[in-house]
Amino acid sequence: MYLGRVIGRVWATVKDPGLATQRLLLVQPLTPEGQPTGKRLVVTDAMGAGAGELVYWSKGKESSFPFLPTEVPTEMTIVGIVDAVNVDRGA
Repeated sequence: MYLGRVIGRVWATVKDPGLATQRLLLVQPLTPEGQPTGKRLVVTDAMGAGAGELVYWSKGKESSFPFLPTEVPTEMTIVGIVDAVNVDRGA
């Protein structure tokens, strides 16, 4: 699982039929401390996340599991909305 922040929404008038009912969101990956890291990503949304929310997302085959029994052609999916993050780097 990876941590990120929703920074926008993607509108596509033409896309794979398997994505017809799926929301596509733009996510900025974050470090555990909340610092941006890496490139922004387009991910499907299984949780109903909104702009500015802190989320965690999965990658790979597992990212299609929240949509079962429907087979969604996705590589990354938001699977949770994060309430708080506590990082103890001294431990």
